[in-house]
Amino acid sequence: IMSAAPADFTPVKPLAHKIKRRSDHLSLEFEATGDILKKVSATKRKGQLLVGFALETDNAIANARNKLRDKNLDLIVLNQPGSQSGFSSDTNQVTILRPDKKPLKWPLLEKQQVAFKLLELLSTMM
Repeated sequence: IMSAAPADFTPVKPLAHKIKRRSDHLSLEFEATGDILKKVSATKRKGQLLVGFALETDNAIANARNKLRDKNLDLIVLNQPGSQSGFSSDTNQVTILRPDKKPLKWPLLEKQQVAFKLLELLSTMM
């Protein structure tokens, strides 16, 4: 079970010092980081379940399905941030996607309940 990516992008030229204000605008250049989940999926063994997470704000189901397929996942937990779910909340409402299955939209739950429910579902897939 993979957690969220540490960072999708990193600065091209990291600095060891504070950037002083020189104008009202600042542009930074970023480059994509390595995709840990994709690397792990490349070495997936027979019988191994691989679970990922997707935080999506638009075209959520389609984007999560693409990630599920592209990263050879068995299941992906789709998070859509909102007032009662996401980073600044103790609750979350997720949708579970699996290849060739209908999405399972879970109700708003405490995050610990989401975790237990996810483990319960995974136990039926083993």
